[in-house]
Amino acid sequence: MWRPDAAALVRDQATLQDVDALNRLFSDAFTDRYHRDGMTGVRVPHLSRAVWRYAIEDAGAGAMLWREASGELAAFNMVHRSGEEGWMGPLAVRPTLQGRGIGERIVREGLEWLRVNGATRIGLETMPRTIDNIGFYSRLGFLPGHLTITMIRDAEGDDPAVAAGERLSEVDRETGLAECLALTHRLAPGVDFTRELQLTAELDLGDTTLWRGPEGLQAFALWHRIPLALGRLEDETRVLKLVAADLASFRQLLAVVTSEAATRETTPHRVSVRCQSAYGKVFEALVGAGFEAHWTDLRMYHGPGPERTARGIVLSNWEL
Repeated sequence: MWRPDAAALVRDQATLQDVDALNRLFSDAFTDRYHRDGMTGVRVPHLSRAVWRYAIEDAGAGAMLWREASGELAAFNMVHRSGEEGWMGPLAVRPTLQGRGIGERIVREGLEWLRVNGATRIGLETMPRTIDNIGFYSRLGFLPGHLTITMIRDAEGDDPAVAAGERLSEVDRETGLAECLALTHRLAPGVDFTRELQLTAELDLGDTTLWRGPEGLQAFALWHRIPLALGRLEDETRVLKLVAADLASFRQLLAVVTSEAATRETTPHRVSVRCQSAYGKVFEALVGAGFEAHWTDLRMYHGPGPERTARGIVLSNWEL
C-alpha cells in the first residue's frame, strides 16, 4: 500500500472536531512507543476531551496537524508559547507512517513557528529511557537538560495549622493575573503564564492558588483537577505551573495546595508537582513534605543554551 512521505502531507490547524482522531493517533503512537521499549503490557488511554480542548486552545495557531490527501490524520504537534518560553507536546506520528521524515518535519515546523512568534527558550520533554527518542531529537539539534520529576503524595485531611491561601477565582481576575505576571517577570523575565491561567479558569479545569506575604503576592500555583485520561475520576490535583519568590514561600504555598486538595469531594485524592531537577532544594522540600518520585522526563532544549534558572522558583510543565 502506498504511504505518503513528509512532503506529501498538508498542514492544518487542529480544532475540537479533530479530538477523536487525535485521541486514536495519540493512543496508538504512544502505546507503540512503550511496546518498542519492552513494556508490552501498556496500553495508553485516550485523553479527556477537556484536556484536548485546553491543549488546542492554549496552543492556538500552534495546534498543528498534518493530513494525507484523503484527509486522514497522519501526525500532530501541539506547540505552546508562554511569553519567551516555548515547548512542544504532545506530538506524534501514526506508527504506520514512521521512518518517512514526518517526525522531522513536524518538529522543524514547530521550532520555526515558535521562533517567528517570539520564543527564545524552546524545549520539550521525553522519556529518558527511550534511546530512539533522544537520538531523534539530538539529530534535530536538541541537547539534554534537566530531569522533570513528577512528585506525588496523598492529600490526607486538611491541616488546620495551615494558613489559608486565596484562589484566583475569588479575587478580581484582572488584578490577580497582573500580580501573577509581575511576580513571574521579576523571577524569570520574559516568561508569561497568563494565557494558561485564563484558560484554566474559563474552561473550569481547576484554579490558581495564591500565597501572599507582607510584601504582596509571593507565590502562586496553577493546578488542574480534570483527569488526564478519558473516563477517570477526579482524584488528582496536578500542579502545572508554580512560581515562588523563595523557598519559604514555596513551602507555604505547597502546604496550602495540599491542604486544599484534601477537601476535594473525591477521595482518596492526591497532589502531583512536576519539579525540575535544577531546583535541588525544592526537590528536598517536596520529599520532606511526603512527596515521592513517580515518573521522570528528560527536558531537552533547542537553541543557544539551556533554560535559565530563575532567581526564585519557577516550575513549568512541558507536558500536559
